[in-house]
Amino acid sequence: MTRVLIGVFWLLHWLPLAALAALGRGLGIVSYCLAARRRRVASINLALCFPELDEAARRRLARRHFQALGRSLLERGLLWWASPARLRRVIRFEGEGRLRALQRAGTPVILLAPHFVGLDAGGARVAMSFDSVSMYARQKKNPVLDRLLYRGRRRFGDQLLLTRQDGVRGALRAMKAGRPFYYLPDMDYGRKDAVFVPFFGVEAATITGLSRLARLAGARVLPCVTRMLPGGAGYALEIGEPWTDFPSADVEADTRRMNAWLETVVRTMPEQYYWVHRRFKTRPGEQARFY
Repeated sequence: MTRVLIGVFWLLHWLPLAALAALGRGLGIVSYCLAARRRRVASINLALCFPELDEAARRRLARRHFQALGRSLLERGLLWWASPARLRRVIRFEGEGRLRALQRAGTPVILLAPHFVGLDAGGARVAMSFDSVSMYARQKKNPVLDRLLYRGRRRFGDQLLLTRQDGVRGALRAMKAGRPFYYLPDMDYGRKDAVFVPFFGVEAATITGLSRLARLAGARVLPCVTRMLPGGAGYALEIGEPWTDFPSADVEADTRRMNAWLETVVRTMPEQYYWVHRRFKTRPGEQARFY
């Protein structure tokens, strides 16, 4: 079945982006109707993070989120098989010079890339211009899909993919050798190496890796956000200015700063953040669970 679905994705990637986007939005609506568990997780997250919205407004936002998810799923075929020329048209890259300037200066770099639906498109576009390092979660239950994802992420250049079992040493060596680290630290990975800091006013278990890695590598942190554009307009990847006064001497304050920055970006495109993840799964102390 996986091979059949991959074949369908391959056929669909030939479509014009506007048609592919329309199909993806349709897939998202179907998923919203059928995927009760994911819909429930998204609804709880949105209720926690946007209490100022009434229930009808949050339902509309959840439907838009599932439409964006459907688009990101179908459009992933472009990242696997579309020509480099087409991908450069589909994914605009702003701020590339900021990263190149730091590389020329020999400064290690962490690209802070939160879990927006355009995350993989941004990662592919970075890979087209830079040999980077990123973390890779093995799909052990589906080796066919695992091979496809692995090849897709190493399609351009000389990309280094590490698993969480590799630890931080591989990432540190790669950064010091000149590879930017495409880093995704905004999910709930449990209590290990995490502190509870607010995210939309809710205490969220957040790993402290951004601060610790920046300190150990002597790295600059550059925000790296990919926006999915309306209709068939593609994506816009933007690398922002390096953060100043980071890391500080206070790891928890640094982690709080990361979440506050992320909250600001999410508010500019709330339907595109990855709300189907149980972001508040781990609770401090004996607090009741949300999910």
